[in-house]
Amino acid sequence: MAGLLLPTAGEIVIDGLDTVKNQDELHKRIGYMPQRFGLYEDLTVIQNLTLYADLQGVVGPERKETFKKLLGMMNLAPFQDRLAGALSGGMKQKLGLACTLIRKPTLLLLDEPSVGVDPVSRRELWSMMQEFLAEGITVVWSTSYLDEAEKADITLLLNEGKLLYCGPPAHLTEKVQGKTFKIQNISGSRRNFLMNLLNQKNVEDGVIQGSSVRVVATEPDPSWTPCPPRFEDAFIDILGGGPGGRSELAEKTPPIASKESIEVEAKDLTRKFGSFTAVDHVTFQVTRGEVFGLLGPNGAGKSTTFKMLCGLLKPTSGHAYVGGRSLETAPSEARSHIGYMAQKFSLYGGLSVQQNLEFFSGIYNLTGSNRSKTIEEMIEIFGFAPYLNESASQLPLGFKQRLALACSVMHRPEVLFLDEPTSGVDPITRREFWNHINGLVEKGCTVIVTTHFMDEAEYCDRIGLIYQSRLIHIGTPDSLKELAKTPEQPTPTLEDAFVYLIQNFDQKKGLQK
Repeated sequence: MAGLLLPTAGEIVIDGLDTVKNQDELHKRIGYMPQRFGLYEDLTVIQNLTLYADLQGVVGPERKETFKKLLGMMNLAPFQDRLAGALSGGMKQKLGLACTLIRKPTLLLLDEPSVGVDPVSRRELWSMMQEFLAEGITVVWSTSYLDEAEKADITLLLNEGKLLYCGPPAHLTEKVQGKTFKIQNISGSRRNFLMNLLNQKNVEDGVIQGSSVRVVATEPDPSWTPCPPRFEDAFIDILGGGPGGRSELAEKTPPIASKESIEVEAKDLTRKFGSFTAVDHVTFQVTRGEVFGLLGPNGAGKSTTFKMLCGLLKPTSGHAYVGGRSLETAPSEARSHIGYMAQKFSLYGGLSVQQNLEFFSGIYNLTGSNRSKTIEEMIEIFGFAPYLNESASQLPLGFKQRLALACSVMHRPEVLFLDEPTSGVDPITRREFWNHINGLVEKGCTVIVTTHFMDEAEYCDRIGLIYQSRLIHIGTPDSLKELAKTPEQPTPTLEDAFVYLIQNFDQKKGLQK
């Protein structure tokens, strides 16, 4: 659609212009924001804008007025002299969008603009979309977040290169009317309950929502409570249902025999970079077999906290413990019990899948037949056989994530750190991923996860909300939603709660000033 790739067959016409025959004229009318950050990280915000203005031929008073408008719209005016590489994820996306809009387009193409962006910034992006539409700009927005697809006027659903649906999202959602249910008051482990449920023939899909489980089913149990369908339900339905509830990884993982009841502990963790405090006296405990979520806006201090807990970054002050072992006095011993899946693809792109598996098994001190057996198991569990000789950088995103997970659990860690593990992946892959995590937790593994995807955060037993380098709230997903209840919003989602608690903190801070 952007005229950057020639179709093998067929044609695309935009504003009466053919994307092959009229490329030069078309490029003057299209704004295109690629999936990967397309800016220059070693240039400042204003230097990036200036470069794109030069490329678009926007000069003189028009340039000055355009810069003023875009910097104001994106809330980037105070950061004009900051390097693009030093911006948070949400600010990078806003800068990318600003550069795309230097010259007002007729058609705006946004390729997954909200990947890795926190809920507050995602809502800001959607608010901007309304402004663009009001100015007569047509927007095509690709996304793996189906709550975003639900907001579109027209949704095109693609799978394996084929168009499965084209029309208003509500029309597709209507097809699963009467098939969606919420199951509450679950006794015992809701993870185990979900896994068993997903293996039943009458259940097409299921996810955890706090203390409840939400399912799409053809023959419901009379005790289940009907609930309104979502577009994501219809998406899973048209694809033939979810992946079930089985995890071969968990089945082949022996129970973890840790004696510690507190597996991870942060005590007054503080990290400063010069005069900037990234993490400010953060304290919490994570019990064995718990899934603990660290949530917060971009730049809040989540990843810095993660790195200190993993022994990858030394605290300025405070202490971190894993399995009772101090990361300060016994770092090697503590790290040997940790699995870490980094926010950015942490494997070696120049190495093949096979080479990455061999390298990481060596890093984790696996030797002899145990090493060979573990590598073979990972190849079988994650379906790597057709990709063994491909470089990791060329893998589809879903397989990159599978490989990163495989490499982080090869040594059967007691504690697993997952930094935005499913960012940008499709709902089916996300469900497969959480099947593995739920299964490992049932075996006694302790998981700490960061995510900007609130449906994923529902899987957490407890959530710590970090904002402006501090831990401002801690509790179950349901308890955070309870805090956000208002007369105007009686049944808030976890995303509603996230936004409410952040805005409420800002308001209180403003009143104190």
